[in-house]
Amino acid sequence: MIKKLSLNEKKKRARKIINKLKKLYPKTKSALNYSNDFELLAAVIMSAQCTDKMVNIVTDSLYKKYKSVEDFASANLNTFEKEIKSTGFYRNKAKNIINCANIIINDHNSKVPDKMEDLLRLPGIARKSANIIIYLTYGKTEGIAVDTHVKRLSKVLGLSNNTNPVKIEKDLIQILPKEEWMDFSFRLVDYGREFCKAKKHNHENCPLTKLIS
Repeated sequence: MIKKLSLNEKKKRARKIINKLKKLYPKTKSALNYSNDFELLAAVIMSAQCTDKMVNIVTDSLYKKYKSVEDFASANLNTFEKEIKSTGFYRNKAKNIINCANIIINDHNSKVPDKMEDLLRLPGIARKSANIIIYLTYGKTEGIAVDTHVKRLSKVLGLSNNTNPVKIEKDLIQILPKEEWMDFSFRLVDYGREFCKAKKHNHENCPLTKLIS
């Protein structure tokens, strides 16, 4: 059990974790493959409760057929559902992607919006997705993307005791330098995949838990 830390103690711990993550992963980025802003948005929607690896398998052929936001907007729903079925929850995802494309064409001049409030109005887009899209498309940092790895490891590392992703994001914003917010998220995902997986295991070989013990 990790003891409860003060805000200053959490800030000191966060700096140690950031430094270690940078040594482990000097370069970090999203694992999703894409070549334009709407491809990223569609991939992020498909990645909900699906591995990035599977999304990349699906988009490898999908993005050869749908090359622009207009292509997605005019997609046949039944056909599109079948094309992304492997990502799971494909009916909602297909509907959301096609609806997003139409909204972006009609309301945003065919460009994925760069403001959090506009992105959150799009179907299938919550704060985690919006943070990723804004950062990777426009290089702007609005917050911290809290996925399942970040949610789980924030507790393991004693950085947040919350379980709600929005509350976890607020906790991390308090203790992480803004210039590190999104890269911290990507690096923590990399770390979770390599060292500290969700399945039950002995943490003694996890570099970050050794660092803070």
